[in-house]
Amino acid sequence: MEKRHPNHPGEMGTDATLAERERAPDEINARARAVGLLHEAGVPFVVGGAYAYATYTGIYRDTKDLDLFPRKQDAIRALEVLEKDGWRTERPDEVWLYKAYKGDYFVDFIFSSGNGVATVDDEWFTNARKATIFGYECLIAPAEEMIWSKAFVTERERYDGADINHLILKAGREMDWDRILRRFDRYWEVLLSHLMMFRFAYPSERDVVPNYVMTELMSRTLQTVRDGSWDEKLCRGNLVSKVNYHVDIHHWGFGDGRAWDEQDRPEGGTRGARSELEDSAGSGR
Repeated sequence: MEKRHPNHPGEMGTDATLAERERAPDEINARARAVGLLHEAGVPFVVGGAYAYATYTGIYRDTKDLDLFPRKQDAIRALEVLEKDGWRTERPDEVWLYKAYKGDYFVDFIFSSGNGVATVDDEWFTNARKATIFGYECLIAPAEEMIWSKAFVTERERYDGADINHLILKAGREMDWDRILRRFDRYWEVLLSHLMMFRFAYPSERDVVPNYVMTELMSRTLQTVRDGSWDEKLCRGNLVSKVNYHVDIHHWGFGDGRAWDEQDRPEGGTRGARSELEDSAGSGR
């Protein structure tokens, strides 16, 4: 019998019972209680993770936790609400993640991607869908923002590329692709890499992604070919994997791409010329 990795989801398919089949009733009740308490306290959040994924794709899978996406200040409020109900809370990473535990069961409060790029802001809420989760009408994270967040998950033990492909397949024709281009901004090459995998996986569905999006991204790619390599020896791989580029930065002499990016990121607004930062956000229809 195949042994499942403890951090990997179990069976998946189109049967809705797969989402909770392997979960104890107490665990499901804990998730429902968390959602109910936060609703009663007026703490805003959107539901993400497996529950949001199923809403868009119709694919259900066993999930070991409940992923809620609040703004960071609201994540702090969420912890306070659950603490009053006896939950144990932790703040494992101030960049993106807080946790709350009810015994052995837990809820993740995710307020950014692990690299600090895909921060939860007002647009996560204004563009959210609605669905009933544990008997409560909840906001569901927009497919565009789910793709933005998942695109940076490329670790050896977890890669969210298939999730992105399924989101594009099932929701792509209705998505706001201009917003996606804007969201990825200077990280547009990450978006292009996922779109190329989508084209590979579904050659008969390539028209789901608007032609102008591919034309724009390929145009940027050709410009980088003309511009050639950067003068600065930099590895941006640690923006998409926390561990896989450790050797590059600590032994091979590459600059820390994430540190470089974090230093420049707060400047906001219009970035430098494409040849300098390769960050054009125009849609280029």
